[in-house]
Amino acid sequence: MRNKLLIIFFCIVMLVVVIVPATACAETALSTSSKEAVLMSEDGQLLYEYNATEKRPIASMTKIMTLLRAYDAIDSGKVSLDDDVIVSSRAASMGGSQVFLDANSTYKLRNLIKSIIVCSANDSCVAVAEHIDGSVEKFVENMNAKVKELGLVATNFENCTGLPAVSQYSCAKDVAVMFSNLIKHPHYFECSKIWMEDFTHPSGRVTGMTNTNKLVRFYDGCDGGKTGYTSEAQHCLSATAKRGDTRVIAVVVGAPDSKTRFKEVSDMFNYAFANYETKVYVNKGANVGDINVVGGKNACAQIETFDKLTAFGKKGNVDYTVEYELDASVRAPIQKGDKVGVAKLLDSNGKTVQTVDVVVSCDVEAKSYWDYIKDIAGK
Repeated sequence: MRNKLLIIFFCIVMLVVVIVPATACAETALSTSSKEAVLMSEDGQLLYEYNATEKRPIASMTKIMTLLRAYDAIDSGKVSLDDDVIVSSRAASMGGSQVFLDANSTYKLRNLIKSIIVCSANDSCVAVAEHIDGSVEKFVENMNAKVKELGLVATNFENCTGLPAVSQYSCAKDVAVMFSNLIKHPHYFECSKIWMEDFTHPSGRVTGMTNTNKLVRFYDGCDGGKTGYTSEAQHCLSATAKRGDTRVIAVVVGAPDSKTRFKEVSDMFNYAFANYETKVYVNKGANVGDINVVGGKNACAQIETFDKLTAFGKKGNVDYTVEYELDASVRAPIQKGDKVGVAKLLDSNGKTVQTVDVVVSCDVEAKSYWDYIKDIAGK
């Protein structure tokens, strides 16, 4: 009997040894030594978070909002990438990371934005802020207005550079939201993939730029990001990577050293690509069929989806259906791009999770008086 009890006890011990580490491993598939961390899908799903809403300095990741405000101004038509920007002495005198702008010289806005994205240029941030809103102070006021617009939970700005300030702070979750909005602008990716490039001043002087985000060179799929460092904030990084149709965003705030921030973001990317996928249900421009055209020179017109229908989730668990709601007919004249319905992505409960417009693929002119006469004569 004693031997049987010993055997049972030994078996229980072995099960504990085998099961507990496996469970612990499952619960800690991701870990961090940074003060905050977030892993997020492109559509905003949180895949991992650690202390993600604690208020902390974020150093030059502040420039994510600076860039977002710049692109907002461009999109609204207030400024253009081709604008000439006269650099003030205040901008030219900024310390820290810079491209050493010449005071009273004229630079293209697109080049100043590029220098912010590639090498985190503080002088360019101030020059851009002054050009867009007349002063840094007004620009920062509008940065904080954007904070409210985005519904950020723990963010306040006092400057546009990320240099230390008493009441300037954010958190990993808010940074991820800001960055997810920034990467919606195509021009950002024209600059963010650059590893090394010369910045040429009006005088012909050249300043070499090197991307502060090493992952654009050393991580497969990483095509954008923003680093940050001050002694208060420690080492910070927000970055994005895309493989196939799947894009994710990772943020660390307060890493103990530079090597750690790049490793932990890489680890989060690896976890996301190993366990999640974006499934495409309908491609952009997919042929939906034809729609009847009343009073048109053509009796029908081809229609197509305006954008893609996709769903993000765990691999093997992405299961949705597509449903179309279309007009029975349209009246001529119609133009390419006119909306005639929607395509909806439905989950297993029939709930709509995403919609895209269905649009006309070509122009159709209205029939003229003589077209009607020809129709009657031909009968």
